[in-house]
Order: sequence, then structure tokens, then C-alpha cells
Amino acid sequence: MPSQDCMRYLEEMPLIAILRGIRPDEADAIVSELIDAGFRLIEVPLNSPQPFDTIARLVERFGDRALIGAGTVTTTGDVAELKRIGARLQVMPHADAEVIRAGVEAGMDVFPGVMTPTEAFSALKAGAQALKIFPANLVGPEGIKAMRSVLPPDLVIAPTGGVSADNLADFAKAGARGFGLGSGLYKAGQDAATVRRAADAYVAAWRGIPD
Repeated sequence: MPSQDCMRYLEEMPLIAILRGIRPDEADAIVSELIDAGFRLIEVPLNSPQPFDTIARLVERFGDRALIGAGTVTTTGDVAELKRIGARLQVMPHADAEVIRAGVEAGMDVFPGVMTPTEAFSALKAGAQALKIFPANLVGPEGIKAMRSVLPPDLVIAPTGGVSADNLADFAKAGARGFGLGSGLYKAGQDAATVRRAADAYVAAWRGIPD
């Protein structure tokens, strides 16, 4: 299971902001708007400009209000640097067992990327506390529903890739408990006001899902 903080944040707002391409000098304003909109999980992919500088900055300013960390984590060296700067969230595009174990040992909430039941169970065996279903637009809600039927019932799964305000409810009905939001929420170079409008649309879509 994810940490208590991670679970609490997911229950408050299960939307995960993926800020691919964000720069250190613009991160404060954008993340401030996201947190004000209700977001509590913030991911800066490591193929962004100066990602560790951005993450360290966000941890210092917002670490008491959100789970801050990295996406596109692919090596144990990445994990070591994330631990050093105080990151608490590790999101991966794949399910490398060594990288998963390193993240768990570093005390982070680890979301490895999987697409098949075989990958999912391998990631869980390596210690993953949650799973990122990627790319979700290829797996689709029906594929996630099928995977959900064989995975542990309390497992957090978070579709990522192609999740929009229009299909959020479909993924939720399929059993998703988190949602990774990339280019539909933020594209490199967008200002904070533009990101806030997209964030509000996602939050409204989530809150509009019937119980």
C-alpha cells in the first residue's frame, strides 16, 4: 500500500499532475495554482529541463501540502538523487524491479508503469505499492476493468496517457483510483493561468462522477 500521506491525498483528489517540460523558474507559480485547485500529487518528469532543481524547489515550498516527486525515473542513480533532495513520489514508465526496490527502500511511493497482468504482478513482487497503467489510451477502460478483476482489490491503479476530462469517469468506473494527467493539463511553456483552467476542468470532471 502507498504511504498514509499518499492515500490521504489520493482520497482528497486522485489527480496526479505530470509537468513534463516545466522549468525551475516557472514551477512555483504553476504548482501554486494546481494546489489551490485541489491537486495533491505533483510529478516532474526527469526529461524536463533541470528536473532535480525543480523538484528540490517544489519540495521546499510545497512539501508540507503535496506529495512531490519525479516521473520518468529509469535508474537507481535517479532514485538516489531523488532521495537526497527529499522527493517522496517516484513514477516510472516501466517496471524495472531494481529501480522499484531502490525507490521503496528510499521511502518513496513508487508507481511503476505497466501494461499487462504479467508486468503488473512482477512489479508488485518487486515491492511496488501502486501501479501506473501506461499507456492508458491503448489499454482503455475495458482493459483496466479486466486487469482490475485479477489484481489485489485494494491496489491503487492510476491510468496515465490519454486521460481526459471527458473519459475520467469511464476510467473511474473501471476501477482506477488515481489518474495521471499529462499534456491535457500542462504543456511546456504554458502559463499558470492556462494550467489553472485545465486543472479546474479536471477537478470538476472528477467531482461530477456519481457516487
